[in-house]
Amino acid sequence: MKTLLFTTLAILPFFSLSQQNPVDVTDQTIKIGGMKEEILYFGFEEGDQIVLNFEEIDGKELKEIEVLEYPSVSKYSDFKVSNVVDKTIRTTHKSIYAFRFYNGAVSGRICKIRIHRIPANEQTKDFNSAVIWVTKQDTTWNTYTKDVIVGYDTTYKDVTKKELVKTELKEEILFDKMQKVHSQTNENGNKTWVFFTLPQNQPFGYETKKVVSWAYWVGVGEEANNAWKKNVQAISGIVQAVATYYTTPLGGHLAGHLTSLVLPQSGEDVIYALVNEENKNLFMGGYTYSAWDHGKGIASYKKFTDPGLCSGKFYVVMANDNYALGIDVSVKVSAMIEINTYEDKNYTEEHVKPRYEKKIFSDPIIKTNQVPVFGK
Repeated sequence: MKTLLFTTLAILPFFSLSQQNPVDVTDQTIKIGGMKEEILYFGFEEGDQIVLNFEEIDGKELKEIEVLEYPSVSKYSDFKVSNVVDKTIRTTHKSIYAFRFYNGAVSGRICKIRIHRIPANEQTKDFNSAVIWVTKQDTTWNTYTKDVIVGYDTTYKDVTKKELVKTELKEEILFDKMQKVHSQTNENGNKTWVFFTLPQNQPFGYETKKVVSWAYWVGVGEEANNAWKKNVQAISGIVQAVATYYTTPLGGHLAGHLTSLVLPQSGEDVIYALVNEENKNLFMGGYTYSAWDHGKGIASYKKFTDPGLCSGKFYVVMANDNYALGIDVSVKVSAMIEINTYEDKNYTEEHVKPRYEKKIFSDPIIKTNQVPVFGK
């Protein structure tokens, strides 16, 4: 009787374990591409024994095998593996496991993988090891401090400003002279010159002045004088009709009221040029020279608006190609002056200054992930 009792006690532990039959989790053959990895995810109940079997069909090595408790707790790993036989891992709590197979070779590997579980008791044998993937959003908060406007402070200040109150144009007659130009046989020579200087600009103060345009007239003898008189008559009606700021035909031309001036049709002519002092000397010496304007005629005129030519000293050079007869040449120059008048004006300025305070803000940072969860 005692012997029988011993026998029963001796086989009891084996009988208890044998009641928990292995439950297949997966049994599959997969191809793992060169330099690729495959990860299988399965769920296990508390107390389960995980049993892993692995075989590379051709006996080739797989660079790495690893079993992790999700997400990153490594439970088993091995390198340069061609087969694994009944590798057992006991779980301490219900969790998901990842089975990672990495092929470090260039060529693919055909792998047979079998995973089964040995339940801890009868109640957990029907546990569903399948997992499903769900979208999960994790929210963190970025906290920072910045200055925020909480109000405004207004102040007032009395200021004086210089302001333009009037702009007007005015003709200024710069030169009006009759110049004798001798004949080619005259002992004094057949060349002469006159000069004039444009008004200097006054850019500062409460009254500024600037030359905005100017014009000159060259005319020979009584024929040119008669043409000039006709131009004077042409502007007389304008001057009487409105309050004008010019008094000569050149002024009317500068103002745009006379688009062209009357010129004589017959008479003695003159060779003329508008030059600087250097080219005046070249002209008088009989050398080649440069000019801003030149020509030959009984009379002529020219307007200038280029700011670069609205200041400085200018020369009108003249020559008479008549062999025996001297000529009288009328030279006239007028400039249009822009006059700006300024006054001091008093103002009260409003100054609005924002008032700031530091405040703390938190912005959500939402991160979306796919995570495995236990199947139903």
